[in-house]
Amino acid sequence: MYYTYILQCADRRRYYGSTDDLARRVAEHQRGRVPATRHRRPVKLVYVEEYGTRAEAFRREQPFKNGRTRATTIERLISTFCQETCQGFNSHSDLTSHVVLHKSRVH
Repeated sequence: MYYTYILQCADRRRYYGSTDDLARRVAEHQRGRVPATRHRRPVKLVYVEEYGTRAEAFRREQPFKNGRTRATTIERLISTFCQETCQGFNSHSDLTSHVVLHKSRVH
């Protein structure tokens, strides 16, 4: 599985990414191993979508990054997303927690 995700950073900005290992990638962000978020910690996973291929996940990530998705749309995605899905990933002590993700195909 591949994932498109949104992190809320300490500076109130967001980081948008995609990965094939969500737990590892969020842990890298939280530990300061990703230059783009190193000085914006702590970060919190606030949204995730699951895809079958890397290409699908990357395609979904791009509109977030290049501004084609309006801020209000992103806010709506986050506010209606089940935050319990992100809970295990936001714990510094349990970064490898397995969480069942709901497939989301909102475009």
